[in-house]
Amino acid sequence: MEKASLKIALQKKIDLKTKPQGALGLLEPLALQLGCIQNSLNPEIKKPTIVVFAGDHGIAKTGKVNPYPQEVTAQMVYNFAQGGAAINVFSKTNQIDLKIVDAGVNHQFKKDLGIIDAKIDLGTKNYLEEPAMTVTQCQTAFTKAEHIVSTIQLEGCNTIGFGEMGISNTSSAALLMAYFTGTNIIKCVGSGTGLDKDGIATKAAVLQTVYNKYNPKTPLEALSIFGGFEIAMLCGALLKAATLKMTIVIDGFIVTAALLAAQAINPKVLDFCVFAHASNEQGHLNMLKYLKATPLLALGLRLGEGTGAALAMPLLQAATQFLKNMASFESAGVSEETPKES
Repeated sequence: MEKASLKIALQKKIDLKTKPQGALGLLEPLALQLGCIQNSLNPEIKKPTIVVFAGDHGIAKTGKVNPYPQEVTAQMVYNFAQGGAAINVFSKTNQIDLKIVDAGVNHQFKKDLGIIDAKIDLGTKNYLEEPAMTVTQCQTAFTKAEHIVSTIQLEGCNTIGFGEMGISNTSSAALLMAYFTGTNIIKCVGSGTGLDKDGIATKAAVLQTVYNKYNPKTPLEALSIFGGFEIAMLCGALLKAATLKMTIVIDGFIVTAALLAAQAINPKVLDFCVFAHASNEQGHLNMLKYLKATPLLALGLRLGEGTGAALAMPLLQAATQFLKNMASFESAGVSEETPKES
């Protein structure tokens, strides 16, 4: 069906359900969006999957921007592999497939843990001294992420969410936010994994120094200088998922930073994105405002891991189910609202 005609037909179907127009709030535009993405009057959520990319950051070794040591990244990946993290619990609760990817953790994991090995290197470089990665490494991250997403889609998934793990990756996200939105660094920096007021001030000063050091000319160059391997893979994964016309559930601050890079490369990626939640990380609200995005949830989350995406996934299911199974005024024999006389 032609896109304009489909949109009209979907909106009519939504409006004629047994409810006042707009009474289901954000579920109504969500149902409309899902139908448009899938080019269907009866969209479905098939084999929902969340992919968590993990990577280490060279800046973390300095301890200037992070209260936790770099080793926590690998420790948390083990926690994911053992099923003990919040993303494991929420994914299991909501029947979501979960994939864990080693994008560039500073540790060698055993092959029998079920972790997808896409390692680029043992962490990025310290961008206080040099770019985090080379452009070639960034391109390799894109290629590996594209392969992962393509494989998941071939397994029957049409709805994908992304998460991340990487000590100091809120610093990379803040730098990318500053670059892509033109926002002052101080408004991009938050507490991350728990910095206090003084810690945030120090973090902002360090990141301002980093930001002033470079002058990237392209989105790919900015990702290479400021990003992490997990963020580069997120960007590549987002672009590939959009190409495959998958519904993409956007998590919090880090994933949205990757999306800023992705939409700078291909603005059409935004058509496929559902924004799961508004993070408690201050920069995320400004990112959402910049993207003119309306999040489904506001729970004060700032954990990452894809937890917001996992919690929002049942809302996508609800949107498709009311569109498919809720009676219309005609089928239920219910009188529609009587137009008011002028």
